[in-house]
Amino acid sequence: MTYLVDLAGFFAFVVTLVVVAWRRATSARQFLVADRAVTLFPLVATLVMTEFNTSTLLAFSALGYTAGPMALALPLVFLIGLAFYTATVARPWKRFNRVSVAELFAERYTPALGRFAAVMLLAAMTGFCATYIKSLTLIFLPLVPEAPSPLVGAAFSVLVLAIVLPGGLLSVVRSDVVSFVVTVVALPLLLAIGVTRSSLAGGLSSVFPAEQLRVAPVEQWSHPLLPFWFVTTLIVLTCFTYIAAPWYGQKIFAAKNERTAFAAVALSSVLVFVLYGATVLAAAHYRVVAPQLDDPQLVVPLMMLDWLPAGVRGVGYAVLFAAAVTTLGGVWTAMAAMIAVDFSWSGGNTVAMQRVVLGTLAVLSWLGATFLVEDILSRLILANIPVAALSFALLAGFHWRGATAAGAWASVVVGMAWGVGAFALVGEDGGYTWPWAMYGLPLIFVTGILTSWIDRARNGERRRGDGVRDS
Repeated sequence: MTYLVDLAGFFAFVVTLVVVAWRRATSARQFLVADRAVTLFPLVATLVMTEFNTSTLLAFSALGYTAGPMALALPLVFLIGLAFYTATVARPWKRFNRVSVAELFAERYTPALGRFAAVMLLAAMTGFCATYIKSLTLIFLPLVPEAPSPLVGAAFSVLVLAIVLPGGLLSVVRSDVVSFVVTVVALPLLLAIGVTRSSLAGGLSSVFPAEQLRVAPVEQWSHPLLPFWFVTTLIVLTCFTYIAAPWYGQKIFAAKNERTAFAAVALSSVLVFVLYGATVLAAAHYRVVAPQLDDPQLVVPLMMLDWLPAGVRGVGYAVLFAAAVTTLGGVWTAMAAMIAVDFSWSGGNTVAMQRVVLGTLAVLSWLGATFLVEDILSRLILANIPVAALSFALLAGFHWRGATAAGAWASVVVGMAWGVGAFALVGEDGGYTWPWAMYGLPLIFVTGILTSWIDRARNGERRRGDGVRDS
């Protein structure tokens, strides 16, 4: 009987989501950028829910379970990273106001670099989507333990696709508003229950050593559970990869105006930190009452199963599903826009063909989740290598008129080579993210600057880029 009540709660929320999202786009402009008319509240909601995805949720909560409150340093990554986005590119992206972020590289430098950037970003987003589907599968496996995981992943991929197909980004934004309202209530509630339950069982101090109850003491720099050198690299990488994120750029293009875009990203940085922070702390409290989980990545669904009452439990699972819907839908629509615009595919400018592209992307994402993804967090980080390589070309495209196409190309090639080389030579066990981020990113910028200077000197003039810049 309890199972049926949970099922009813889940489907009631999903049906609400489908009904709200069901608005058919009548033009490619509606499908891809929601008529460029999204106001502040829905833009904040969609930005928060785009970032609040199941992959990061499972990865962060698993570390909250194993490392305790010190894992709050992980949500801090987004607070700082999105604040950097707000300060450096939120207004310039809206001023640029195209459909795909890769158009910047084509217009500011060369069409060839624009297409190359699009290929790299599409490859990265395919990897991201695979981790999102994998995490969604892991979340729901405890409810259907006898079902093969590939079948569960396929079922939810189809369901996400059905919600997004009618209106593209228009549907995504509308569903995000519903998901956001429920999420900002559900996750603090989960934390409140966790605090109450764990206090009755001895509290966090009964499980975690003293250094794990603090967020950033010096001795945590090389802590075996969550070394803070690793967190530092994530902060740096997030700052220099999110600026090129196509799913964020597309939603900035959909904003009503520059002020709305700027304010929405600033607010979303705080809200994303709060929501992930609540989940990390709830997972830490769950360890007090359930200290022997075989797979900490399953802590979120298990918390909901154990702590939430019948019916509410189903809604809680629906919130997790909604997080996957919004993120997957946003990334898929951004990818579809890039395929249509950056490769000059005229057929992609129709709503019907955009829907065909979304279906193809869903299949590719499911295949990646089924056959390629094991550890979610490591694969999420690895997929950022091509995105980080674009950082100099992007920031210089907005803020330095002296950057040349040769400098942009050189920085991208060096960035790709350094990231892949760090992974191949140092590896995950060796902590490749440190040399990749801390040495690689400065090298990307030095390469871009020096090559641009040499290129301009070789041509006998101080050329200034005549493309987009932030004035």
